Amino acid sequence: MNIQLFHPVSLEETDLFYPYWDKTPERAMTYSMVTLWGWKHYNDLEWAFDKDLCWIRPTKFEPDLYWAPVGDWQAADWERVLEKGMRFICVPESLAKLWADRLGDRIHIEEDRGQFEYIYRTEDLANLSGNRYHKKKNHLSAYKKAFGEPDYRPISDSIIEDCLALQDTWCQWNDCAGSETLAGENYSLNLLLSHFNKFRNLCGGALYINDEIVAFSIGERLDDATMGVHYEKGMSSIRGVYQAMNWAFVNNECRGIPYINRAEDMDDDGLRQAKLSYHPACFLKKYTVTIS
Repeated sequence: MNIQLFHPVSLEETDLFYPYWDKTPERAMTYSMVTLWGWKHYNDLEWAFDKDLCWIRPTKFEPDLYWAPVGDWQAADWERVLEKGMRFICVPESLAKLWADRLGDRIHIEEDRGQFEYIYRTEDLANLSGNRYHKKKNHLSAYKKAFGEPDYRPISDSIIEDCLALQDTWCQWNDCAGSETLAGENYSLNLLLSHFNKFRNLCGGALYINDEIVAFSIGERLDDATMGVHYEKGMSSIRGVYQAMNWAFVNNECRGIPYINRAEDMDDDGLRQAKLSYHPACFLKKYTVTIS
């Protein structure tokens, strides 16, 4: 890969990126345009386009470090383009297997559990049936008993303004300024909400109590079978608000979509416990790959 072709990820090249995304066999949330552009400042992301692939690298970190390329993996001439010393992070499982088949002992693969994306059956999250969802349903029932059926309102310009206000409040509660990760997420979320109409296949909504926003969720249709959830925020002082937000989003935005991707846990113990508590059907596994 000619490093001189790399340049910062930009919203102006969205239409150039999407054809590569559409040809990607396994679409991890890490590589959606929403994630790449929203987190470009946090990772100093750059990209480069060639015939079959969009190459991505986080220049904030070590030299020769890349994210997995996006595009037509089957058509790429991997034996030619993968060079000794290149190191890739967040490589989806199917691409890691393809490289193993094509390059054999030229590659070294390590599992990266913190980057596994959690995949759920939509019907499970929509119905919360059975004993394993008993606690979730109890929290949802408590919310409904206190406030009635969730007042879910799909994203609109006025609701985006309310989401921005709630995010600002959430950051004050959680000291975003004192955490590099939370500060990066806050910046990314504000960028997305401020440019919501620039992206395709986005959806979302908010919950209200007495016309006051108490939670919101932002998602993206990743492919024909999967909805990805990029952000979900709520007033944690209200019992059941996150369960109600999740339930309302799934039942309003995910009809006819069999699976929901709720992203990775980044090795955060609390986040991992929360994601496991919804009983994922499977994982979109990712790996670190080094070329030798």
